[in-house]
Amino acid sequence: MRTAAQPTVLLVEDDSELRQLVAESLESQNFAVAQAMDATDAVARLDGFAYDALIVDLALPDGNGMDVLDAAHVRYPHIRSIVMTGCGGVPEAVSAIKRGAIDFFMKPFQLRDLGRRLHESLGKHVDIEPAEPTRPFRFDNVIGTSAAMRQVLDRLQLISPMNSTVLLHGETGTGKELMARTIHENSARRDHPFVAFNSAAIPDGLAEAELFGHVKGAFTGAISSRVGRFETAHRGTLFIDEVASMPMTLQSKLLRALQERECERVGDSKPVKFDVRVIAATNVDLRKMVREGTFREDLFYRLNVVPVMLPPLRARREDIPLLAQHFVDKSCRQNGLTRRTIPQPVMRALMNFAWPGNIRELENAVEHAVALSGREEALGIAMLPYELTHPEANNVMPSVTIPDEGINFTSVVSQLERELILRSLEKTGGNKRRAARLLNLSRTTLIDKLQRLGSSTEATQDALDLDLEPPTEC
Repeated sequence: MRTAAQPTVLLVEDDSELRQLVAESLESQNFAVAQAMDATDAVARLDGFAYDALIVDLALPDGNGMDVLDAAHVRYPHIRSIVMTGCGGVPEAVSAIKRGAIDFFMKPFQLRDLGRRLHESLGKHVDIEPAEPTRPFRFDNVIGTSAAMRQVLDRLQLISPMNSTVLLHGETGTGKELMARTIHENSARRDHPFVAFNSAAIPDGLAEAELFGHVKGAFTGAISSRVGRFETAHRGTLFIDEVASMPMTLQSKLLRALQERECERVGDSKPVKFDVRVIAATNVDLRKMVREGTFREDLFYRLNVVPVMLPPLRARREDIPLLAQHFVDKSCRQNGLTRRTIPQPVMRALMNFAWPGNIRELENAVEHAVALSGREEALGIAMLPYELTHPEANNVMPSVTIPDEGINFTSVVSQLERELILRSLEKTGGNKRRAARLLNLSRTTLIDKLQRLGSSTEATQDALDLDLEPPTEC
């Protein structure tokens, strides 16, 4: 049975004084607490880590706590959640319980009651495993009958029972985390933690502390000791997503941890032993990064023990009808709607689209259509997102006329390259790391290209000056 010496809790509260009081109370009751001050920060943290529990305030500065509750339960159906508020009542409490919360606390409340309620729930939840048929990550639950997906699934079924390190290659949105969870759930480690770590979602200065943990006072803001992802995943599986985004200094420490099967918390010299299976994922060519000197060759070979290539959706178009109907049914269930059907014209539009965002983009498009379906039982073309019905909107190629005297090929190509880079930076609000991911480039390659393509221009120089990594509390 899975045991956890220190259950992890995400605490979402915009009142910093109250948030600190609650965090200290929970930590005194043997919880490891991560703090978020608003809904945006909370959802970002949920994307990077599978917390055991969520405590969320109903009123947040940028949204409603119920939305965070929904986001948590969509990502982690078994998360234990508590909603707290100073202005709610019976209707809010009923709504929270219906949406998956285990309890609803009205402010003010006894701090220790909060921790006691979580301990009771987690004890019941962690120690009692569901019966086999209810496990969501079985191979026969993976949607896909195409030859490309059957080949992948056959390979994963062979390697899942092993302890070998796996490196998942695939474009953004191809389901790398789903495959990682499926490997874990079909291994001997299934009764122990699956812990996700997104290398690109955490600022470089905090990534080491998140991965290996830290002791109290190790750096500014380290008000208490905290276990890292390796310790949390002990006897289970650690999923390192977007490993290509990991800075070189952290790459060397990760390599040592994998070789020695131990790590040191930031600010401490005492080694911590762990037993963890590592599954890494990347959406860029790591071999190319090795050649460019931006990814350690020895770490690459340490991770690339069993490589698995996940096909993009355009390479498995025959799976689109099954996936689309699955996402339609899922969206209808979540919104309390009767089942919607997909007529042939709509299905043809789905089949003909390139899906650069792969399965994730398909799910979003289907949810968009369901949301606009109103009382209609069948989805219509007009309900699909604009880019599906206007494919010319995705054409990034400039209109080029070649005169009789010819053109300067290098100049035209450089102009297109500059336009793509600046559009990606505009789309990401200036975040160079996310822009690089959109273009399937490393961050350093993107910066090199910006400089080479003319940093003297005002727009490009502005992009070079931006350093917009999202703030993260530790």
